[in-house]
Amino acid sequence: MEAMTAPALELERYRPALTGHCYRMLGSVVDAEDAVQEAMLRAWKSLDRFQERASIKTWLYRIATNVCLDTLARSERRRLRPLETSETPGVVAEGMALPQRSRENWVEPIPDAAALPDEAECDPEERAILKESIRLAFVAALQYLPPRQRAVLLLSQVLNFSAAETAQCLEMTVPAVNSALQRARATLEARNPAVVPRELSAAQAELVRRYVDAFERYDVSALTALLHEEATLSMPPYDLWLRGHESIAQWLLTFGIGCKGSRLLPVQACGGTPAFAQYRDGGATPWAVVMLDVQGDRIAGITSYLDVETLFPRFGMPMRLTA
Repeated sequence: MEAMTAPALELERYRPALTGHCYRMLGSVVDAEDAVQEAMLRAWKSLDRFQERASIKTWLYRIATNVCLDTLARSERRRLRPLETSETPGVVAEGMALPQRSRENWVEPIPDAAALPDEAECDPEERAILKESIRLAFVAALQYLPPRQRAVLLLSQVLNFSAAETAQCLEMTVPAVNSALQRARATLEARNPAVVPRELSAAQAELVRRYVDAFERYDVSALTALLHEEATLSMPPYDLWLRGHESIAQWLLTFGIGCKGSRLLPVQACGGTPAFAQYRDGGATPWAVVMLDVQGDRIAGITSYLDVETLFPRFGMPMRLTA
């Protein structure tokens, strides 16, 4: 294989950071990877004119942001759960296939390694912000913003662009950028005041440990005691959305009883969001990547992604556990 040239290596070192940015914009790992590839291609073709620009990093973010805006202009908004106003019946038949369209509209989890720059590439404070901003709940909330508001928020609040830099990147005026940022913040606040991501406290980490223990023992009473009273359970790509202790417990003890005897192995996903690869039958059957939404002293949401053929290789997890 031909060795990369120095300019190509200079571009390549920004790939993880750009992937994280495009993931925030698009809510899809595949779409983010495609957008970064297109941005790299555009940058490579224009590299001979780069000396006119102040920062290769800012330049690459500008290209990637505009690729994402082009993508969003021709795609539907992604979402975290099937329904948000009513509970759906807990009927999920194993092997039931859904139309491909259903599989394309979900916010997907991303491995930390694919979306975060190496620690040597940025200072600890910058990396902490980048890590927090790929939390699943935050990325899902971003998808409710119009594309340009989303871009303004991410460029200014996550990447720390000035209003003038953001305006230049998006070909907007500074007053328009400030107005879009104000509206974006108001939308996020109205949808979910607690959406701003934070690292888990020691007590929350212990809460997650107790959840794993209860689930592997399949002690449904102990498990539901750890949930918020309005906690939700969903299983993309199926149209399943349950709310509250009673509904979740009933589902686990009936349609979900096949999860008894499961093992949960931690994976590094979405900036430290508690996440696990779930294997049923004691490790013989890959079943889901499970994401937990921890709010305060309770678990507020359980999202189980069932596309194991895509997700387990993405997170470097085997399709079967050995004894």
